[in-house]
Amino acid sequence: MCNLVQKYNIPGPRYTSYPTVPYWDNTTFSGKEWEQTLIQSFTESNQKEGISLYIHLPFCESLCTFCGCHKRITKRHEVETPYIQAVLKEWQLYCDILPEKPIVKELHLGGGTPTFFTPENLQELINGIFRKANKATGYEFSFEGHPNNTTKEHLQALYNVGFRRVSYGVQDYNLTVQEAIHRVQPFENVKNVTKWARELGYTSIGHDIIFGLPFQTLEHVEATILKTKELLPDRLAFYSYAHVPWLKGNGQRGYRDEDLPTATQKREQYEKGKNLLAKVGYKEIGMDHFALEADSLYVSMETNKLHRNFMGYTASKTQVMIGLGASSISDSWYSFAQNVKSLEEYSHLVLNNIIPIYRGHILTEEDRIIRKHILNLMCRLETSWSNGEEEFAQLPNTLEKLQEMENDGLIEISAAKLTVLDKGRPFIRNICMAFDVLLHQKTPQTRLFSMTI
Repeated sequence: MCNLVQKYNIPGPRYTSYPTVPYWDNTTFSGKEWEQTLIQSFTESNQKEGISLYIHLPFCESLCTFCGCHKRITKRHEVETPYIQAVLKEWQLYCDILPEKPIVKELHLGGGTPTFFTPENLQELINGIFRKANKATGYEFSFEGHPNNTTKEHLQALYNVGFRRVSYGVQDYNLTVQEAIHRVQPFENVKNVTKWARELGYTSIGHDIIFGLPFQTLEHVEATILKTKELLPDRLAFYSYAHVPWLKGNGQRGYRDEDLPTATQKREQYEKGKNLLAKVGYKEIGMDHFALEADSLYVSMETNKLHRNFMGYTASKTQVMIGLGASSISDSWYSFAQNVKSLEEYSHLVLNNIIPIYRGHILTEEDRIIRKHILNLMCRLETSWSNGEEEFAQLPNTLEKLQEMENDGLIEISAAKLTVLDKGRPFIRNICMAFDVLLHQKTPQTRLFSMTI
């Protein structure tokens, strides 16, 4: 395994989309084209499956140095109301071009820190969304909560407007690691917010745990998972720290490369954590995710309904996902679009009646074929094709790379099917990269992606 780690530990995408964001266009991409594909897809799917909404709430009171998300650090809470007004105005702009009232199947509040906002403002945001939309049957609303500032009032307010799922960022319980990543939060805080959510009736509570953090050891990972066992959240994200100190504003230059576990140590942390989680009763879901058998994520995996998009793994698919807020990403199924990242530019554009996208991509037929295979691998750990090697003849280097991975015992290929073996699960990103034509045709700067292991 050590030799495989060394061989396959290269920079690579996490494949929340294909094509991946670095290949999108910010010069000739047309907002009108985006709107046309959105309207087409919405018309096809709104009544049948509804849509998804992702709302980016970018404010944090302090900087967590492990985080690569777009955020604004401030303690000035007067920013809340103007930002909510801008998001609701953007939603209005979308509703104005859609041919009928949206039916929302999934809604997720991400950040930043959604619980930076007051409970009253979060309620106003959600109520404002549903003045222009309906809730789908079996809708699922979720939000990311910070254990240090999520209150009972936050949980109650969001419960009252339909939220039943919450995820808390734990990362690691060791104080040395917490201080290094500037995220000190006692176990008691996590215990309290988990208990409150259960008491209020939340049906799915998640914890995020990271391995590969600065100063983190195998013992730290084990201790964190044993503490997690005490609280038994319904699902877990157990994922690798992405070291990207060149990205602006993430604070990762506060520690050195030698403060991080090596690739081999990270793999040991992952294997140890995965084995401990299995003993507790968690089932592995796709890449980096685990769930108890009663959780909707596990059920969707068992019924082949698991989906992956910019919100991560979801229990059901919608063809349309609209992202609201600065830096948010939207997916019409036929195209992608990303909003401007600057808060000031975002507010200026929407208040002047302009949908604030600045780059995107219209998918070609080849893109859609490759996306199908990557989604299948990410969600089902297998993919198949109807026209044999003829389909792969259009994908340069794919067969060659897959053959090498099969020789290494990572995958199994039959006449019309590829299956990821247990040995290959840690290398799922690398397996998907074999299909990534754009990555082979025009390798981006390696500093765009984190290491795969």
